[in-house]
Amino acid sequence: MDHNQSRRRFIGNILTMAGGSAAPFALNLAAMGQAAAETATDYKALICLYMGGGNDHFNTLLATDSESWNAYSTIRTTKDSGSIALPGVGAVNGVLPITPSGNANPGRSFALHPELKPIKALFEQGRAAIVANVGTLIQPTTRLQYRAGSNLPPKLFSHNDQQSLWQSYKPEGAAFGWGGRMGDMLAASNSHANFTCISAAGNAVFLTGRDVRQYQVGAAGAVPIRTLNNMLFNSPAQSNTLQQVITAGGTTNIGKEHAAVVSRSIAAQSLLSGAILAAGSGGVPDPTRYVNPNTGLLATNPLAVQLQTVARIIGGRGGLGAKRQVFYVNLSGFDTHDNERARHGDLMAKLAHALAYFDAALAALQGTDMRRQVTLFTASDFGRTFASNGDGSDHGWGSHHFVIGGAVKGGDIYGAVPPIGLNHDYDVSSGSLLPTFSVDQYGATLATWFGLSASQLTDVFPNLGNFSTRNLGFMSAA
Repeated sequence: MDHNQSRRRFIGNILTMAGGSAAPFALNLAAMGQAAAETATDYKALICLYMGGGNDHFNTLLATDSESWNAYSTIRTTKDSGSIALPGVGAVNGVLPITPSGNANPGRSFALHPELKPIKALFEQGRAAIVANVGTLIQPTTRLQYRAGSNLPPKLFSHNDQQSLWQSYKPEGAAFGWGGRMGDMLAASNSHANFTCISAAGNAVFLTGRDVRQYQVGAAGAVPIRTLNNMLFNSPAQSNTLQQVITAGGTTNIGKEHAAVVSRSIAAQSLLSGAILAAGSGGVPDPTRYVNPNTGLLATNPLAVQLQTVARIIGGRGGLGAKRQVFYVNLSGFDTHDNERARHGDLMAKLAHALAYFDAALAALQGTDMRRQVTLFTASDFGRTFASNGDGSDHGWGSHHFVIGGAVKGGDIYGAVPPIGLNHDYDVSSGSLLPTFSVDQYGATLATWFGLSASQLTDVFPNLGNFSTRNLGFMSAA
């Protein structure tokens, strides 16, 4: 056994369990020669946009054929608390009709939430697709099997556990996620493996691999150790002394390992700070403020700020020696048990504004159109119930998701959208959808575009072999 390698992994696990406090030091602590993939020669980035809380997909993608719309309008309108139903096509602030190019849903028509005009534009331009009814599954499951409790994902409808299952295929407490496992496979393509998996939204199990550790950044970019780059106690000499202290190895193995981690952290921060593009003029333009649809006021969009940071790092890929990068960004607030129309409308406005900004930023990144090399996909805890609880909706299961980028086969809905209503074959309770596609299939389609081989897919997505279809077809060939 390589005891040196075992010690590195031990220390890495400690840092992972420490969470955000260890974030600046959560770097790659393993010998990256273990990476199994061939070295990539092109550049690709994959971005997980996580919608924390459980997005109401029924008010994101809407079926508008007569039968579906009648059921939607009736069931999502309650006598006591009004309605969480949206206005129809052609109404003031009504839903936005789209025309999918495929035939997965014959005889039906669809629309997007009224605040998703920029995403409708991306859909019509062929750079956005919708994947219908994705959720956590171990194997293909029928409604009868669900009721019998046959081989179901653990702890359904629980926020923390379903977040973890989406990101790592295990409930809360999982040690690594499928974004990090892809990083394990492809980190050998990068000159500096520390910058393979990068979060602009804090600690995420999605980005933690067995060997690769996520690198966390803020709106300003790399997070420095305080006082090392300026004066301490009004003296630059004290800053130098502090650096000497925290990088001194001591005589114990733990002390030496700690010093090595800190030294690598300092070096990584310096490298990223020198490579990342500037924000604003001369670099990646600052995002405009978005309009809050409930107040009509302009406000800063935190998701757009995160995506600006991602674009700045992608722009610095040359200085980082990066060929494959996985990113994580987050938009929270989707647990809409009450006041749903207003709260969800604001979230949809933020989502659309940020994605339109990111698409435009990538279209002219240092004079290069990077959109075909960057793919963004949405994820969320779960969908929500179709039936209203009065002024909102409750925890569901399957949900519809967006995939956006120049390599996406856009303008279409992939998979059949379940019937709109209650007590059909996909309804497990109050209109909570039994998923059609598993997260494994969704992720494997993205990972295939990203460069993983068939054998690597099985390692990253352990339940993939239970499904006859591994690739859902929404990505163009490499």
